[in-house]
Amino acid sequence: MEVIRGWTHRAFEISDLSCVGEARRHASGLALARGWSEVDRERTAIVVTELATNLAKHARAGELLIAARDALADIEVVAVDAGPGMADVPRAMRDGFSTSATPGTGLGAIQRQADAFELHSAPASGTVCVARLRPRKSGTEAAPPPSAPWRRHFGLGAICVPMKGETACGDGWSVAFDGTRAAALVADGLGHGPDAALASTAALESFGNAPFEAPARLIRQMHEALRSTRGAAVFGLWMDAHALHYAGAGNVAGRLVSGISEKSLATAHGTLGLQARSFEATTLPYPAHAAALLHSDGLRSRWPSEALAPLLRRDPTLMAARLYADHSRRRDDACVLVLRPQEPAP
Repeated sequence: MEVIRGWTHRAFEISDLSCVGEARRHASGLALARGWSEVDRERTAIVVTELATNLAKHARAGELLIAARDALADIEVVAVDAGPGMADVPRAMRDGFSTSATPGTGLGAIQRQADAFELHSAPASGTVCVARLRPRKSGTEAAPPPSAPWRRHFGLGAICVPMKGETACGDGWSVAFDGTRAAALVADGLGHGPDAALASTAALESFGNAPFEAPARLIRQMHEALRSTRGAAVFGLWMDAHALHYAGAGNVAGRLVSGISEKSLATAHGTLGLQARSFEATTLPYPAHAAALLHSDGLRSRWPSEALAPLLRRDPTLMAARLYADHSRRRDDACVLVLRPQEPAP
């Protein structure tokens, strides 16, 4: 069994070129703190600079999200915007293509320097892209990622961002994998700031102690563990290829999206640690080709899923980032977790 304690992103609003340096310094500091070589720190700086510069020059409401994913031994850089989007992504990726009298090597440079790169753009919604960097054993050869057998069975992506002005995030998430089974929890501590973070941390620690415990029993244990905190809303989800179980309390939302159908997953009212009366789990068959999305109330609860349909078979972080970019309230902590069973290659 493997338990992953979720990471948190730091958000940088990129309104003009003066915003680029702060994001670059933060990412370089994360790499330095992890003992990366000067070459790897420079690669990280190039990726952040190019992504942020593109946002400053071309995008509306551009934002850069940066996280050290220590469980996966990499640094993740996510760029989101509200448009105008790219009409021809393959052409934009080629060196020499430019819309602003520049050499046109930005996206190509990102792809060359990053160890993983995904991009999706649509004129109606805008662009999301994800770049990840790992330390390299030599000038060009990337070190292999940590062994993660769960990747054969599940796709995972998450965006978790504290409220503007806060360094502690009151939202948190965790996932656990055991063969073809997965368990996930999103917790939203009441309010925001350090006390909210303490509440969500208590929920995640309780989950991590026994993530595959019977759901009703686990949620009840979590309720008791949170009594010394200000309390939290939580959503727990357990899945395999055939069935889904979910339980929780409060306003963390769940939804299944498959591209042809969707289903909202509702849990009981209440707040764990304060007042909760029902701990029973709901069970249903797992819909074919569906992704499970869990999110805190830092995102609007009513959102159309059409913009997510093209992303269902892509890196799940693209879907989480698109949902965050389009529907974050921007006045609270925000957390989006996407988990889906992997499907065999055709």
